[in-house]
Order: sequence, then structure tokens, then C-alpha cells
Amino acid sequence: MSIIVWIVIGGLAGWVAGMIMKSEGGLVKNIVTGIVGALIGGFIMSFFGAEGFTGFNLWSFVVALIGSVVLIALINLVTRRTAS
Repeated sequence: MSIIVWIVIGGLAGWVAGMIMKSEGGLVKNIVTGIVGALIGGFIMSFFGAEGFTGFNLWSFVVALIGSVVLIALINLVTRRTAS
């Protein structure tokens, strides 16, 4: 069940983060971005003393969304630097 939760929350968070950051991608890219973003968001939240990804709830979505936005921003930063 937890793998399904990671996929669902990750897909939604990756999709919303893509819309916020004006990044295009398909379903698989959104899911991967959201799952990696949830890991990054969990690390960021634990750094500040808050809980990270806790399951199928709004807080986990917010954590995954924050991490996904950070991930897309880092990817954009790296790809723009190498393209120059």
C-alpha cells in the first residue's frame, strides 16, 4: 500500500510542481519528480525539525510539492549552466 501512496502523491506533487515551474513532462516524469521530491522535501523538513512524508495526507503532499519544486529548480539551474 505504501508504494501506491508514494506513486499517487508523487504523481500529483510532480504534476503541480511542473505547472508551478512551467516544466513539461509526461506521467512517468511527474511520478519520478514527485517521489524524488518527497525524499528531498522530507530531508528539508527534518532539517527544520518538522515531519517529512507521513502517508496519504495533505502534509505529505505539501512536503512532496516543496521538494519537487526544489528539484525542478536545481535541474533548471544545472541544465541552463551546461547549455551556456
